[in-house]
Amino acid sequence: MAGVEAEFPNVPTQGRALPAFGLVGWRWISRNPAVTITPVLIPFIFLYFLSLISPPALLPLEIVGAMLFTMQNIGSWVLGDSATWRIECSLQDMFVASPLGRIRYLFGVAFSNLIAMVPALLILLVLLAWIGGARGHPLTWVGGLALFVGLFTLWVLFSSIGVALSSRVRTQREIWPVGNLTFTLLGMLSPLYYPLSALPPLWQDAARFLPTTYAALLVQGALGITPASTSELLVYAGLLGVCAIVGLVVSLRLYRWGEG
Repeated sequence: MAGVEAEFPNVPTQGRALPAFGLVGWRWISRNPAVTITPVLIPFIFLYFLSLISPPALLPLEIVGAMLFTMQNIGSWVLGDSATWRIECSLQDMFVASPLGRIRYLFGVAFSNLIAMVPALLILLVLLAWIGGARGHPLTWVGGLALFVGLFTLWVLFSSIGVALSSRVRTQREIWPVGNLTFTLLGMLSPLYYPLSALPPLWQDAARFLPTTYAALLVQGALGITPASTSELLVYAGLLGVCAIVGLVVSLRLYRWGEG
């Protein structure tokens, strides 16, 4: 690092990794606008059919679930990008040899994929504000804060899971089944599109071990979609934090950086 600074004294060497990864994400969208359709299409398929078969009062809850499911699915995208760069492009070797470090690389890949998810999240946010207000669940600052906390926590957690899994994938053919099995299964087990009370007791017990469950309960309660007291919201926030910390610790231990 000192050699680079000595050779290029007027060129900044800090603070450029995140914008560079953001540019990668933006170029992906600008060259192929269809990329932005996929994150919108998947949750909207669920929303469309659920709107036909479920009570209208549950639609705000289902929109919240679509937002959380979209953010959770970013892990699958991160897994695909990171594994492809490592296996096919040998790009990760360059990052390993650079001063970037594995944590900054993780956030870079996560930020790059977040760029592609933003249009879907914005559309769902507008729907939530519109339909939630019409159904008696307006988007208050408390609900907005809870939504931000839930989305941010899932973004960091599932991006780290995606990068960790990508470091263990050996071939390109493993990327699709590993990503879809992991993140779709986690999304389906959590009460994102339906209340937790609607699940069978055994399924409820299994769902309580997943961070997405507490993100959903926190946002649903803060928006008044499901009844929850202030103490219950604090418990949900605490359990979300505990699940996220445990998930991050496991992911970082699984995360293989370089040959080691």
